[in-house]
Amino acid sequence: MGQQQLLLIVLGVIIVGIAVVVGINLFTANSVQANQDAVASDVTNIAALAQQFYLKPTTLGGGGNTFTNFAIPANLLTTASGSYSAVVAAQTVTITGLGTVQDTDSKVAKVVVAVTPNAIGAATVTRVAP
Repeated sequence: MGQQQLLLIVLGVIIVGIAVVVGINLFTANSVQANQDAVASDVTNIAALAQQFYLKPTTLGGGGNTFTNFAIPANLLTTASGSYSAVVAAQTVTITGLGTVQDTDSKVAKVVVAVTPNAIGAATVTRVAP
């Protein structure tokens, strides 16, 4: 009877150990995906700010139908989700965001969006080394 109890205890410990490892892996994957989604959201919000700048007259602090002097607001350059940069041309802005949460391969999400006067392009997501 003692051997059966010992075997059941060992089996129980193994099952609990496997459940803990699976739980940690799920939490990590969810954290990485949540950070990617947050970076994509931030990039889209910055893209909307760029379009607002484009449409606003220069007398009101806007671009007057050009992106030329657009800059990401200082409080949005770095957030808890990531860091952001913009490449500005007269009629386009390319906004790039780098996430903060690394996946199991030590890579972070890189989200790139192209902005034109009439459209915000689809977000392109890749994984890059930080």
